[in-house]
Amino acid sequence: MRDLPLNAIRAFAAAYETGGVRPAARALQVTHSSVSRHLRELEAWLGLPLLHRGEGARTLAFTPQGEALGRAALKSLRDLESAAAGLRESRRSNAVTVSTTPSLAARWLLPRLPAFARRHPRIELSVVGDQTLADPADQGADLAIRMGHGPWPDLECEALMDDALFPVMSPAFWHTAGTPRTVDRLADLRLLHDRDPNAAWEQWRAVHGPSSLNIRPGPRFASSDLVLRAAAQALGVALARGRLAADDIAAGTLLRPFGDLQVDLQDAYWIVRPPTAPPRVAADAVIAWLREQARTNQLDL
Repeated sequence: MRDLPLNAIRAFAAAYETGGVRPAARALQVTHSSVSRHLRELEAWLGLPLLHRGEGARTLAFTPQGEALGRAALKSLRDLESAAAGLRESRRSNAVTVSTTPSLAARWLLPRLPAFARRHPRIELSVVGDQTLADPADQGADLAIRMGHGPWPDLECEALMDDALFPVMSPAFWHTAGTPRTVDRLADLRLLHDRDPNAAWEQWRAVHGPSSLNIRPGPRFASSDLVLRAAAQALGVALARGRLAADDIAAGTLLRPFGDLQVDLQDAYWIVRPPTAPPRVAADAVIAWLREQARTNQLDL
């Protein structure tokens, strides 16, 4: 890094992108003689030609080595520019980014954001949908809402709220299936499966049965949102997270055929922060609001 001629590489990348010395100079807002000098210096430093030089050529012609270096330099500088722009954006004191799963973002967080915006009009709250359990900082986020069994090592973790699992189906599917009201009827129904291991039918069978329920057949869906959408389309019966199905149940799109039977999930959602995250007033305001939402928007689970 100490010996790398960064100014020359930047000039070469501009010349490669624009196809000429003069347009590169205009892009960099320097003289064309400065760009030409940097190109010669780079070739001297490398000890090989990067350009085919001919009389009267309006555009630059690159040697194979020049093509390879031009592509690499341009990509690297663009990646660096993108990373720097992201950091500049995230450093705004009123900007906060929350990472969570796409299902929780779509079904629990986003419907609440208008109320947050009314209360905190100066805070720019962005949401990143990500299924992985990475450090929020690695996702460009100030904090994350995770689903699962916390706490996780090397992170600041705070239990946010509980949840519950229970079967749901569309009214159309319920009537077609003969209006089932007891759990033994599950053996006759098509099960829809969420790939979330914390929302597997095995958990329901272990608590409520029936013990003869075959939980292997049935289509699999990559997210809780998709499995609930499939249930709403009358494709079968889904084992729903109550937090995510609440709006559909309230709207009558989905119903609970077996009444209040459920599997309780303690500490199902967590607020996660990098351990070295500096104090930020805006991020603290978001966390306080999330805690309030978890308390005041309790579901009748």
